[in-house]
Amino acid sequence: METHGFLAPETETEARDRYEAVGPAAQTVVKETAKAMQFAPDEYDKRVTGEVIETARDALFASLLEVRTGTREEYEEWLADRDREVLEEGAENVDNVAWHDALGETAVAATYQSEERAAVATLRRQAFGRVYRELL
Repeated sequence: METHGFLAPETETEARDRYEAVGPAAQTVVKETAKAMQFAPDEYDKRVTGEVIETARDALFASLLEVRTGTREEYEEWLADRDREVLEEGAENVDNVAWHDALGETAVAATYQSEERAAVATLRRQAFGRVYRELL
């Protein structure tokens, strides 16, 4: 079993605090990206909206979420010790699972055969959309 990322808020308050904390980084990333794209000041003001910054914040938060990857057996062993709502996507007969423990209440999981990086990225988007989006 491996762990990817480090953001694993245990409470709604902690999730909100972490989300707020990535705001300045998201704004910097957008600003520097626009600079690299050589946006003129008026183009920057026109195109870089609050919605663009929020999208960057959402993506940054999601990309930092802690995700575990392992075999189906490792996942089931981890889950057996916990009382969680389970939101799982994919096929049951696939060898590997990526999962995120959302707020100690919900396990968001996705099965995969061999593309671990893709599974981790997909799972982070799913966890954000299913658990964190409405909360934040």
